Amino acid sequence: MNILYIDASVRPDSRTKILAHHFFKGIEELNANVKELYLTKECIPPLNRESLEHRTQMCEEGNFDEPIFHYAKEYADADMIVIAAPYWDLSFPAILKTYIEAVNVVGITFKYNDEGAPAGLCNAKKLVYITTAGGKIISDDYGFGYVKELAQKFHGIKDVEYIKAEELDIIGADIDDIIQKAEKKIDKLAQHIIKEFK
Repeated sequence: MNILYIDASVRPDSRTKILAHHFFKGIEELNANVKELYLTKECIPPLNRESLEHRTQMCEEGNFDEPIFHYAKEYADADMIVIAAPYWDLSFPAILKTYIEAVNVVGITFKYNDEGAPAGLCNAKKLVYITTAGGKIISDDYGFGYVKELAQKFHGIKDVEYIKAEELDIIGADIDDIIQKAEKKIDKLAQHIIKEFK
């Protein structure tokens, strides 16, 4: 089993990263091959006019051998995808959006069917999204919701799980209790995943 772990945490002591590590500890018995992708170290350039036109031409020609398609192929081949991304400004860090642009490639992660609707080409059956927030997560739609819609409507990954810990920076918050509650949810999810994939 191949798992792609996409870490969009910027801080080395990120609480999102801590919860993600707890998740992987919980599924250790799967003996999965985990590919760790730390987006802060990848330096993926955002698409501009030149790079977009070049990528479009390569897609139209069905030429996916160029390095620009590496991330999309890796994403499409994974059996499960885990994303760790803190909740920033109603969404997630910009590095994750840049990564999503790199993986959302016609002919690799999705295609258009005869009706013009996207149809998934990804191998993964499950995506797990883990996030933390200093304040209240006002809406799940913009961060997690965006990733969920892409996974389900474009990539064909129907099973999308969500773990969150919020209000961690509120004065008087019991941080340990908030984290522990999130970890208990992770433990339940991990056991379910072990049964599903073992």
